[in-house]
Amino acid sequence: MIELNTFSIAARCERTGMLGVAVSTAVPAVGAICPFIKAGVGAIATQSWVNPYLGIDGLKLLEAGKSAQEALDELIDADPGRDDRQLGIVDAKGRAASYTGASCVQSAGHEIGEGFSVQGNMLVGAATVEHMARAAENSRPLDLPERLMLVLEAGQAAGGDKRGKQSAALKIFNVEEYPWLDLRVDEHRNPVAELRRILGVARHQLLPFVGGMPTRKDPLGGLPSEVTEMLMTPPPFRPGGNGGV
Repeated sequence: MIELNTFSIAARCERTGMLGVAVSTAVPAVGAICPFIKAGVGAIATQSWVNPYLGIDGLKLLEAGKSAQEALDELIDADPGRDDRQLGIVDAKGRAASYTGASCVQSAGHEIGEGFSVQGNMLVGAATVEHMARAAENSRPLDLPERLMLVLEAGQAAGGDKRGKQSAALKIFNVEEYPWLDLRVDEHRNPVAELRRILGVARHQLLPFVGGMPTRKDPLGGLPSEVTEMLMTPPPFRPGGNGGV
């Protein structure tokens, strides 16, 4: 079990129905163990003394028709480690719920709003969560990747994890069973800033490719010629690219 002293947002886009999680912490590879999302079902961020089964089982409860709050209540009631857990859930209708255990390392807290939940623990101060919630409210007109990124940046600017910085992740599902966007910074001095840079590259290079991938309705998929031509170009010469340098 890993202690993820972390700040995160789980959210749903009211216009597109996309579901996503953005998260950062001072532990490597947070994107591998914190976000749990299923298209048309919900998004969950599990952290503190992280229990991945809260994400796994939480999605099952949401898929069975439970609301975000009902799923959270059932998960926490059944977890003997509940005092050390922190959890944020948004369901497919945009209902949100969050929980901060009594033993989570301070500063710790959460806020929920329409279509989002923000939470954090072992933070520099309460302002981290407060600033994240305001960013979530104020960025409603924007697309989900930008909105999640702004919330993460607001949390980092307000102090973030009191131990420092190491990893960050941004994960979004649209309508397919595979991620529409799954970006990770696993070991970096400024992971949120690096995640912002990678998002810019992904908008130019990854998302056009994902848009042409096979779907349940279209098993062949299809890439426009300009996307194929772009991807056949060496990375430094693609739009938004610098070859990873």
